Amino acid sequence: MNNKIYTRIIKESNYILKTNCTIREVAKYIKVSKSTVHKDLHERLYMIDKDLYKKVDKVLKEHLQIRHINGGNATKMKYEKLRKE
Repeated sequence: MNNKIYTRIIKESNYILKTNCTIREVAKYIKVSKSTVHKDLHERLYMIDKDLYKKVDKVLKEHLQIRHINGGNATKMKYEKLRKE
């Protein structure tokens, strides 16, 4: 694996653990696509460091569990804003 890719994967992993942010936010911070971050954290990281992979995977699973709640709140806020206008 290319050293540049390896460095990016470790940077993404550390950033997501430090900030508890989403894949979209990591992609924006690192300046790569969401698909790249997803592949890095779900496939490549496992081959590099299994312990780090488990920590990152735990954060990503938490995001999946609360996704429907965040979506519901966003929809609620959207319609409240429309009602006020």
